[in-house]
Amino acid sequence: MSSLTELLNIKHPIIIAPMFLVSNTKMVIEGMKAGVAGCIPALNYRTTDELREAIKELKADKVEGGSFGFNLIVNKSNVKYKEQLKVLCEEGVDFIITSLGSPEETINEAHEAGIKVFCDVTDLKFAQKVESLNADALIAVNNQAGGHRGNFSPKDLITELNENCKLPVISAGGVGNKSQLQEMLSYGAVGVSVGSPFIASIESGVNQDYKQACVDYGSDDIIMTKRISGTPCTVINTPYVQKIGTEETWIEKILNKNRKLKKWVKMIRFSMGMRATKNAAMKATYKTVWVAGPSIEYTTSIKPISEIVDSFV
Repeated sequence: MSSLTELLNIKHPIIIAPMFLVSNTKMVIEGMKAGVAGCIPALNYRTTDELREAIKELKADKVEGGSFGFNLIVNKSNVKYKEQLKVLCEEGVDFIITSLGSPEETINEAHEAGIKVFCDVTDLKFAQKVESLNADALIAVNNQAGGHRGNFSPKDLITELNENCKLPVISAGGVGNKSQLQEMLSYGAVGVSVGSPFIASIESGVNQDYKQACVDYGSDDIIMTKRISGTPCTVINTPYVQKIGTEETWIEKILNKNRKLKKWVKMIRFSMGMRATKNAAMKATYKTVWVAGPSIEYTTSIKPISEIVDSFV
């Protein structure tokens, strides 16, 4: 089975995970210089022209021992999906990570363009499905991940996938320092996808308040909320989050029981939640909804990407 360093021709078995609003080309370029891979959500770009320019910038600054890719939401909620996939294939990237839907079309088109596809999975059933579609690796999203996390512990998920699948397993979640990275490798992961520790980087695209929150708060301050996307998501338990609560409103609960209305309620909640998250990440506001995972426990200061990578390797 190929290691992540072999799959992506990188020096260290780490992907800087794609994070909504946080990830940008500066982070990925510095990550590549440090010998790891970096990934950006395609949805961080408002237009496909902006996405195309980002790819060109990354290709121009790519160095030996580094690699870059993009994350695609592959279900109907992403109306830009098909044009984003087209741009990625036309311009050429090293890898694509798929989330929230069937990756079949992405795998087929990406492979024609010579691009590897790694798929987010949270259980064995979906892992076997994407293996049958010829994915190149599994991103095993465990219950320690930030954002929309899985239900199984890192050890249980990695072990089950390795016992039942032939694809390389990349662990996502629960890595905040070097010993935790080594722990994931000891369970049988070929590498790790690490997000939250990189939020408090000098190069990340969010404001100082968000970065400092990742320093000031720890793992005990991470809670689950349904108030962002309608699906449980991990956030920092700020006073504002405590004020608005973490559950759906009573009217959302009623409407969610209606099969015809459920989809629209979720779309509205997602839109409202994303707007609140964007405002908290980019502007000075008391409405602080900051997405992060428990691995911020080991974030002690705001540092350059290069120093954060050094702390893992």
